[in-house]
Amino acid sequence: MDADAHLRQGLTTLGIELAPTAERSLLQYLSLLTKWNRVYNLTAIREPSRVVSHHLLDSLSVLPHLSGVSLADVGAGAGLPGVPLAIARSDWRIALVESNHKKAAFLRQAVIELKLQNVQVIIDRVEHWGPPNGFDVVISRAFSDLPGFVEAAQHLCSSSGVLAAMKGVYPDEELAQLPPDWHLERVVPLEVPGVRAARHLVLLRRDHTA
Repeated sequence: MDADAHLRQGLTTLGIELAPTAERSLLQYLSLLTKWNRVYNLTAIREPSRVVSHHLLDSLSVLPHLSGVSLADVGAGAGLPGVPLAIARSDWRIALVESNHKKAAFLRQAVIELKLQNVQVIIDRVEHWGPPNGFDVVISRAFSDLPGFVEAAQHLCSSSGVLAAMKGVYPDEELAQLPPDWHLERVVPLEVPGVRAARHLVLLRRDHTA
């Protein structure tokens, strides 16, 4: 199965409907990622079919569980999940926060080539960046453990915003170590087409009564 068919089938399985232009942009992003990966080693996964399942579909699997109009992807790396989410939701304001200059260079090139007018690339450590307005969603994928994620990124959240951590197995131990002013809203099991490993989305909210 080619990447185009694999992506379309995966989106159908996830129940996500995208415009044809968005699907083409996702495939263009796949091509760009594959090209840059030869030099910059952006991801250990190189086969296009596995990039579709383990990166594109994995990133988009969280889409039905997020709400709002603004999102920050911290430790964005190669742009996962931020770039696929920006392509799928062109009406969202999205910031990709990455301190590694080589990865940030790729992100800036991707934003230019994919014409992502809703995306801003921030080259800085998450802890050091202070945007004027908080985000509805602050998301991470393999950034750190949950307590570290909260500590580093909580200042990016709006007062009613959510911290969203993409995890593998259910993170019992990490959840037990959450700071007292944040609480677990829910953990969503994710079924990603083509990915056999466990996937969970952990949603955290600020506890204003703490």
